[in-house]
Parts: sequence; C-alpha cells; structure tokens
Amino acid sequence: MFAALHRHPFAVEAFFRHSLVLTFAYPEELLRELLPSCLRVDAYEGQGFLAIALVQTESLRPAGWPAWTGRDFFLSGYRIFCRYRRQDGRELRGLRILRSYTDRRAMAWSGNLFTRYNYHHCRVASHRDEGRLSYAITTAGAEADLSVAVRLDQAATAPPAGSPFPDLAVARRFAGPLPFTFGYEDATRTMVIVQGVRQHWKPMPVQVESLRCGFLERAPFTQAPLRLANAFLIERIPYRWKRGEVERVPEAAP
Repeated sequence: MFAALHRHPFAVEAFFRHSLVLTFAYPEELLRELLPSCLRVDAYEGQGFLAIALVQTESLRPAGWPAWTGRDFFLSGYRIFCRYRRQDGRELRGLRILRSYTDRRAMAWSGNLFTRYNYHHCRVASHRDEGRLSYAITTAGAEADLSVAVRLDQAATAPPAGSPFPDLAVARRFAGPLPFTFGYEDATRTMVIVQGVRQHWKPMPVQVESLRCGFLERAPFTQAPLRLANAFLIERIPYRWKRGEVERVPEAAP
C-alpha cells in the first residue's frame, strides 16, 4: 500500500511565481553512477548536467481543487538530466530527482508520502528588487546550504564563462524543467513516470553574480571542478503534474 502512495497517485497543479534554475556540467560518467541502469545521462559533448531549481510555488493542490485549498511554499530540487526508453520503444527526456528541500515541514511530510523526491526541511531568506534576486538557504548540518544572487536588470547574452554550450539556443535545451520526471523503485524494478504540463514558457537567461552550493561541495561532485553551464529565470507559470504512470523495467534493461 505504501509503495502505491509513493507513486504520485493523483494529479497536482500549482502556480510558479518564479523559478530560478542553475545548471552545472559534469563528466557524463560521474553522473551515470548516480542513475539506475535503466536511465542514461542526457549528455552534450561528453558532459552531463545537474540542475538546481529554486521555486516560489503558490496554491499547490490536487488537480481540480479550488486555488484557495492550495499551499504556498519554497521548493528547491537537485536533479539530473536523463533519458528513459519505454517498453514500447519511445524515448523520453526528463529528470531524475536526487533530493528536494522545502521551507514547510508539512510539505516535506506530504512530499515524502506521495513521491520519492526525498524532501528535507530548510530555512530560506530571499530578497528581490528591480535589479537583483538573491537566496540564502540553510539546511541541517549545512549539507545543502546555498547562496546565490543573479541580476535581473539585464538579461545574459551568452552562457556563463566556461559553459560547454556554444550559445543560448543550445543552453535552453537544458534549462528545465523537462516534460517528464522519473522515479525508480529498485526493489520492484518499477519506473514511475510523471509528466508535467506547462504554459507560457519563456526562460530568461540571467547573469549570476555570486554562488556557493554546499551540496556540490560533497562527494562525488568534488571529483570535478564546479562548472556553471547556464542560468535561467521563468516567471508566472501555471503548472500541472499528471498522475504517475507505472511501468515495469525488465531484468535485461540496458
């Protein structure tokens, strides 16, 4: 019964006030070790990508419920860009979530009940004015403390220095979130596929002024230098997640 609860048993809808997504490049083989064998790294020029999403969420609730029944909270998630080949041969592009944080303990509890997104509680301080958006996130044991500031008064005209992407058009392909999220249950060899439905998707490239992330200062990420690949901001986005779809993965999955 509890396994079924973790499989996103109902559709959910919410409104994103804004979402700041920071994507980092790592050697493909490093990220491959963090994925089950049925998922493969969505790579570009030998690089895989891990994204951190910082989201101000409003009115999250079961789909179809009135907005006033929803909950507002902050959400951050660490996820790897990956691909999954379904049993019918279709290949899906999506995200594998490693860990999530929220400033609401009730959201952490319910998130861990209905998903396998590995929610933890955090404290958040944020500030926004016409020219700048900043976050300071504090976590238990400083395991994923994060501080970041980005400029809002002038959009970035190119990927960050050192990015593997040659231009913003390629960088946008890894801006996230992607259409699907993949949750794998090793004990049952079951893949839970959650599809997201979004509207008015216009990510704005932003310039990062300062950045420090404790999660990426831990193994295995310390095996490679920190390399910011892109940074995008989206605002005022209605979003919906469909009910999870379950698929058994055969023993011989590549």
